Amino acid sequence: MELQTLQKDMIAAMKAKDKVRKDAISSLVSAVKKVAIDEGCRDDIKPELVDRVILKELKSVKEQVDTCPADRTDLKDEYQARYDIINEYAPKLLSAEEVKIILTERFADVLATKNKGQIMKAVMAELKGKADGKVINQVVAELCK
Repeated sequence: MELQTLQKDMIAAMKAKDKVRKDAISSLVSAVKKVAIDEGCRDDIKPELVDRVILKELKSVKEQVDTCPADRTDLKDEYQARYDIINEYAPKLLSAEEVKIILTERFADVLATKNKGQIMKAVMAELKGKADGKVINQVVAELCK
């Protein structure tokens, strides 16, 4: 995802007077810029960084939805709307089956060691941001049996 795409969509939401959408996209843009500054690449923001930030924001909003008290339907609806908007921009993650195929094809030598820590270290460098860490962990645990 390109930062410019987010900024264009934010402007479109402003023109449409869609406050919820504008606020959700605006928070994404701010988070991306903050991470870019923290990592020293403010002038050259790569799509991978944008995707990583979107996934992190998506996870945090999902947590808000899950921990919101049941009697606060107003808040829950607001969080859910925000989650749905951010989810539109989230990169599609690999499924457990796709992760398993990648592991058996590219990491057969490391898998042979049956050392889960070593396997995770090698795999996470390659798949970070492309697959959920929990899914990778489950697949590795399954293959180490």
